[in-house]
Amino acid sequence: MMEILSDSLSLDEIAEMDLEALATLLQKKGKGRFSDPEDLAKTIKKAIRESYRLGKVVQDSVDVVLATYARLIQTLKKQIKEIEKSITAFFEAIPEARYLTSVPGIGVVYAAGIIAEVGQIERFENEAQLAKYTGLYWKKSQSGNFESERTPMTRTGNQYLRYYMVEAANSVQLREATYRAYYLEKYDEVPKYKHKRALV
Repeated sequence: MMEILSDSLSLDEIAEMDLEALATLLQKKGKGRFSDPEDLAKTIKKAIRESYRLGKVVQDSVDVVLATYARLIQTLKKQIKEIEKSITAFFEAIPEARYLTSVPGIGVVYAAGIIAEVGQIERFENEAQLAKYTGLYWKKSQSGNFESERTPMTRTGNQYLRYYMVEAANSVQLREATYRAYYLEKYDEVPKYKHKRALV
């Protein structure tokens, strides 16, 4: 849809297009990824017809803004691809990279971010030190024999590394059965903030 809007077609023009022509255009812009382009074309035309109709002056302004944003999104996507290519090329020269990317769900972007923020892994004596540096642990909240289950995660440590680690953990648990089982086990252990705590 972004591709179509960036071609300066207004919503009214899309609604008035022949169904077969719109389906062909969708299939071309989607690079053949749509299983039923004609059904998608029908859905789009129906959504446009049933949407709130604006006056022509306002609608023209909206069409210009939508087309501008669509082109901007396309440009940003292209730049992201170019940056990812550069990261991949640089990444291949780092021996540790292969260890991280061998884990299902950890691609070059997450792995590059983790390696960049950790630096030399040898400077950490154990996993606990790395966890503390990352800020991925909870302080105990205890008074006498009472221990609170609602203890906030510490906000100290490297926030960028914390982001990469948590996002990578989420990606892994979605793709790897062993990690998924461990995630679900941890998910059921606490009454609140289940997803965040299980990832950490």
